[in-house]
Amino acid sequence: MDSRSARKHQAIMDAATTVFLDKGYSGTSMDDIAKLAVVSKQTVYKHFSDKEKLFADIVLATTDRLDTEIDLLAGIPVDADNLEENLTRLARQFLTTLTHPQVIQLRRLIIANADVFPDLGAAWYERGFERGLTTLAATFQRLADQGLLHIDDALLAANHFSGLLLWIPVNKAMFTGRTQHTKADLDRHAATGTRVFLAAYR
Repeated sequence: MDSRSARKHQAIMDAATTVFLDKGYSGTSMDDIAKLAVVSKQTVYKHFSDKEKLFADIVLATTDRLDTEIDLLAGIPVDADNLEENLTRLARQFLTTLTHPQVIQLRRLIIANADVFPDLGAAWYERGFERGLTTLAATFQRLADQGLLHIDDALLAANHFSGLLLWIPVNKAMFTGRTQHTKADLDRHAATGTRVFLAAYR
């Protein structure tokens, strides 16, 4: 793909993301996307065969953007004296990534269309959130191997950790349709969630 074509491709992706999140899947037309991308509808179809393909590409592209953030979760130092501090920092990063307004909006959009596109929803879960849990589990297992945590099931521990962090801000955002948490809220969830987790697993 030459640079001009690549720029148009990205412009269409960006425009489609905006329109899908604003109008939902059923409320979005290829005309809307072409108008916002400042290209012809023919150009949109040249890059994407139909609306379903464009929607799928946008959904899965978000998992690629999350990859770097998720990989950083594995970098927690093995340090007994600073375990709570290090885990709290990891918790804050995890929260920041998964409560980003666009991630929350996309999550709601995927759930709203899960009956229509079940495979797409499954792919987003597996390549995004589930991959994050697997990375967390590997990190916790490494800490357990060093004697810093007492864990029988690392993946279950990862689910407990993420649940402690995400339950309040994500549920509020999912049910109200907007992200209401502040930086202070996320700091508090990270700190208290980490303390509860360590009370059970240290």
